[in-house]
Amino acid sequence: MDEISYNDFAKLDIRIGQVLKAERLEDSDKLIKCLVDFGTEQRTIVSGLFPYIKPEELEGKKFPYVVNLKPREIFGVLSEGMILAISGDEGPVLLEPSDDVSPGSKIS
Repeated sequence: MDEISYNDFAKLDIRIGQVLKAERLEDSDKLIKCLVDFGTEQRTIVSGLFPYIKPEELEGKKFPYVVNLKPREIFGVLSEGMILAISGDEGPVLLEPSDDVSPGSKIS
């Protein structure tokens, strides 16, 4: 991958969001639609986590999201961000804060 400058990295707005509701998109093999709380607002975010992670395993948990991506329509649903995950050998591995933090907390 190409190197990026600190200024490029600083353009990312990464915040903690808490999943309020998660459901599998019916016509997709891998997409899950989540309603995510960021403290001052709620957003819909679509992620390709299924079948590695079930929707019910996401609800109530907090994860880091990139929140300043341009919204994109995925399978007819407007996705307003992207969850951050590790590409593991057995599928995606989600990152969770080690301490309790408020939804909307900024990652720097």
